[in-house]
Amino acid sequence: MLFDLSTIEGRRRANHDLIWRDHGFLRLWFQNAHWISDEMVRTNQPSPAQIGQWAQGGIKTIINLRGGMNSGFHALEREACAVHGITLENFTVKSRDVHPPEVIFGARDLFEHIAYPALMHCKSGADRAGYMAALYLHFRQNERIEVAMQQLSLKYLHVAQGKTGMLDFFFQTYLDYAQQHSISFSDWVRDVYDPPAVKAAFMENWLGNALVDKLLRRE
Repeated sequence: MLFDLSTIEGRRRANHDLIWRDHGFLRLWFQNAHWISDEMVRTNQPSPAQIGQWAQGGIKTIINLRGGMNSGFHALEREACAVHGITLENFTVKSRDVHPPEVIFGARDLFEHIAYPALMHCKSGADRAGYMAALYLHFRQNERIEVAMQQLSLKYLHVAQGKTGMLDFFFQTYLDYAQQHSISFSDWVRDVYDPPAVKAAFMENWLGNALVDKLLRRE
């Protein structure tokens, strides 16, 4: 295995992957960490040392929103969680696409069964973390969508002008529909929501600068 941590070379490759290819050096002093409730914090990709610090602070579950199961960062994260007794949940979402209902309701179910306090992260802590933070606040904390979607904001380094604005557009599509129809978010997702149509509508009206999207290079 390329990132076999039981070997010196595999561990060296994993650390190199985390620090350089995955830009971990930029996250050594800035974690983009924000508590969104007394039981959930959102961050960027934590290093093994940072996972140890979160464990000392009482974190019981880490939700990896990135996927990346064959990466060095994930091998090191998996090992660090095991060492510190943290449950690692892998729940992959996208930063530049719509999500099918089964993913949205899968997030709802995830928030109901994990042990808290919990931490969820993507690479930068801006887009996927913001999307899932909004779902968490709505499903777990019963927050209104118009309030929950504020987790997608520049405060967290989310840029709505790029293709990552598709995440905002998804929630706004529900709010626009709900203005004309008395319907809950869950019922809309189950009975009305059409992912390809929402994506097509966003792309048709998208005025973002493609250069912004290329510069951010978020997965």
